[in-house]
Amino acid sequence: MRRVLILFAHPAQHRSEINTPLFKASLNRPGVTAVDLYARYPTFNIDISAEQQQLLDHDVIVFMFPLYWYSTPALLKEWQDLVLEHNFAYGSQGLALKDKHFFCALSAGGSEKGYQHEGYNHFTIRELLQPLEQTANLTHMRYLPPFALFSSRTAADDGRAQQHQQTWTQILDDIVAGQIDLDAAAPYATFNQFWQERSA
Repeated sequence: MRRVLILFAHPAQHRSEINTPLFKASLNRPGVTAVDLYARYPTFNIDISAEQQQLLDHDVIVFMFPLYWYSTPALLKEWQDLVLEHNFAYGSQGLALKDKHFFCALSAGGSEKGYQHEGYNHFTIRELLQPLEQTANLTHMRYLPPFALFSSRTAADDGRAQQHQQTWTQILDDIVAGQIDLDAAAPYATFNQFWQERSA
């Protein structure tokens, strides 16, 4: 059984229609530890040792967040800056995260069409997350493409939010049960595409 750690970061949860329900659906699932970073660290005073131990205790690390200016919310960036220390996560002695899998579960307000080279964002969502991909590379983790929901502002109204959540919980359960070859997902643009092909 794989152990999955979800680090959830959303600074405005009272307005969240996608990420907070996704986080709540992740709670109390066998093999899954789901952490609300803004609830744990309201003053940004991150317990580095506790966070590092939590990383050591899990096999798959997930950042769950709404895309903020093509990156993570501030607390999740602070978490990266402090927790991924030299000679823990990288450096000559920094092999603590070696071979763990890492990916993002995120929402984006814009349409999927907007996240194409021809779209107004000019880059795909995977390309925009390359700093996180390189972080995974530097820390010897196995990077996987993001599980993404586009046009998130209208997803609840048009009925896509519930399907997205159902897909997410199935993915989580299958990851924990070892029923997904995670390395097979690595070349895909999104985890969603990999999942769709796998499920077809």
